[in-house]
Amino acid sequence: MYEYFLGQITAVTPAFVVIEVAGIGYKVLTANPYRYEVGQAAVKMFIHQAVSDNGMSLFGFYDADEKALFEKLLNVSGIGPKSALAILANNDHSGLIQAINQGNATYLTSFPGVGKKTAQQIVLDLKDKLKDLNVDVTGQTALSVEAPVADGALADALAALTALGYAARDVKRITPKLTMFATANAADTNQLLSEGLRLLTK
Repeated sequence: MYEYFLGQITAVTPAFVVIEVAGIGYKVLTANPYRYEVGQAAVKMFIHQAVSDNGMSLFGFYDADEKALFEKLLNVSGIGPKSALAILANNDHSGLIQAINQGNATYLTSFPGVGKKTAQQIVLDLKDKLKDLNVDVTGQTALSVEAPVADGALADALAALTALGYAARDVKRITPKLTMFATANAADTNQLLSEGLRLLTK
């Protein structure tokens, strides 16, 4: 139904953002909410609308290629919107596509909700079928979030990892390294989330 929204970001949480379009605030689930910042105007967000027994959900993407990759993942048996979103949260979409094309199921099982069987299904269904995507323009690091660098940024990043579906024990396991990274690099939430994803999927 929706192709994209053009509006202003009015809220950013670990799991979703709110984008206001013509006076209406839409709750949109996104892989990395901290790519956006409150007050950011004229934001063009590509939208996928999902309808289930539990109601309707909106999923937002930085560009059309990211949305297309999400929808290709949804076509794989065993992959739901939450798992697809968690896979896309990783900055390295080119690495993801390379893993699929090389049949690297082990890499794919590092994402929450993706077991060995599902990983093999991803390879079977999508290998050599993603060449039309411009994966180098995903916008994952195109926006800088000027959030205060403090314990709050680390807490937000950890909450975002949990919202993506990573197990609490796994998030707890990487917390010491992420804390050290935060201190050493004066990292903001966006950077911390990216580093946390790297630690969880390596």
